[in-house]
Amino acid sequence: MNTYALVILAALLAGTLLDIASRLLTLRSLTPEVPNAFADTFDADDYETAKDYTRARSRFGIVSSAFGLLLLLGFWFAGGFEGLDTLVRSWANGPVVAGLLYLGVLGAGRSLLSLPFSIYSTFVIEERFGFNETTPKTFVLDLIKSTALAVALGGPLLAALLWFFSSTGPYGWVYAWIATTVVLLALQFLAPRYLMPLFNDFAPVEDEDLRDSIFSYADSVDFPVDEVYVMDGSRRSKKANAFFAGFGSNRRIVLFDTLVDQLSVDELLAVVAHEMGHYKLHHIPQRIAMSVVQTGVLFLLLSVFLSVDGLYAAFYVDEPAVYTGLLFFGLLYSPVDRLLSLALNAWSRRHEFQADAFAVETTGRADALVSGLKRLAETNLSTLTPHPLTVALEYSHPPLLERFAAIRQTPAEGTPAAGYHQATG
Repeated sequence: MNTYALVILAALLAGTLLDIASRLLTLRSLTPEVPNAFADTFDADDYETAKDYTRARSRFGIVSSAFGLLLLLGFWFAGGFEGLDTLVRSWANGPVVAGLLYLGVLGAGRSLLSLPFSIYSTFVIEERFGFNETTPKTFVLDLIKSTALAVALGGPLLAALLWFFSSTGPYGWVYAWIATTVVLLALQFLAPRYLMPLFNDFAPVEDEDLRDSIFSYADSVDFPVDEVYVMDGSRRSKKANAFFAGFGSNRRIVLFDTLVDQLSVDELLAVVAHEMGHYKLHHIPQRIAMSVVQTGVLFLLLSVFLSVDGLYAAFYVDEPAVYTGLLFFGLLYSPVDRLLSLALNAWSRRHEFQADAFAVETTGRADALVSGLKRLAETNLSTLTPHPLTVALEYSHPPLLERFAAIRQTPAEGTPAAGYHQATG
C-alpha cells in the first residue's frame, strides 16, 4: 500500500468511526425525563416513543455505515476496481463511453446493495413508528423515476465532464466547472415546476383564512409571491415539513399537507414567515454561490490529481483513466469534504437562526413559531437532546432547545423593515 492508499484508508475508517461515535453519544444524551421546554407537548409515553425512534434510527445508521465501509474495502482489496476497468475496456472504445459504463455499473451495484436497507427503513422502521404511508407501488415507481432522472440528467453531464477532462487540455476543469454550474442553476428553475411534480401533487392553499393571512403577510414584507402550495407529503409519510425552492416565476413555498392538518393558522404563518426569511435574507443564492465555488475548487484539484500515478496504484489499477481518477480522487478528498461539511452545517444553522429571527420580528408571534416547532417535533418524533458532535456532523438546523432560546431573545418588532435589518445584522 502506498501513501495515497494509507491516507484514503485512514480517512474512511476515521469517518465511519466518527459517525458511529456520534450516534452512540446521542443515544447516551437522551434524558430520562421530558425536557422542561417540551413538557406541554410530550407526555411520558410520547417521549419514550421518540427516544425509541432515535434508538432505532441510530442503530440502523450504524449498521448501514459499517456495511458500506466493509463493502467498499472488500471490493477495493479484492481488486474489483481493476477487474471492472479491464472488463469495461473490452466492451467500449474511448474514455467517455468506458467511463459511463464503469461508473454506471458501480452506481447500479451500489444502489442494488443498498436497496434492502431502503426497504427496511421504509417498511419496517418507519412502519413500526406509524410514519410510513408509502405503498410498494409508490416505492417502486419512485425508484424507477429517480433512476430515470439520474440517467437522463446525470448521464449527459457526466459524459461532458469525462470529455472535458480527457480531450480539452489543461483548462478542461474550467469547462467542466462552467457546465456543472449551468446545470445547477437550470435545476433551480426547472425542479419546482417540472421535476418535483413527477413525485408529488402540488395544489394552492385552499383554507381561506390561511391563504389570506399568508398573502397579507407577504405584502407586508414585500415578498413577491403568486401562490403558496400544499404538497401531498402524506402519500409517503405522516411526517410534516415545509420548504422553499426555485427562483423567479418558478419560486415556490411548499407546505406538506400533514403540516397544514396539524398546525393552527398562526403557527403555519410563522412557518411560512421563516421560509420567506430565507428568501429575504438571500440565503438561497448564498448557498448556491458557495456550491459553485466549491465545485470549481474541486475540479481544479481533480485536474491535478488525475495525472498522479500513485492514486491509481493505490487501487491496483494499472492504466490511468479520467473515470477511475474521478472516483479515486473523490475518496481521497473525503476528509476535506468532511471538514467543509462541518463549516457548511454551522453556516446553515446560522441561517436558520436568522430566518427564525426574521419570522419573529415581522410577525410578532414568537409563541406561534415555538408552538409550531414543538408540534413538528412531536409529530416527527424528533431527537430533543442530540449530542453536540452529532449536531456538528449532521444537523443543518439547530437543535430545538437552542432555537427556542434564540427565538425568546428576539424582540417582536412587528415591523417588516426593522425585522429585516435586525436579522441580516
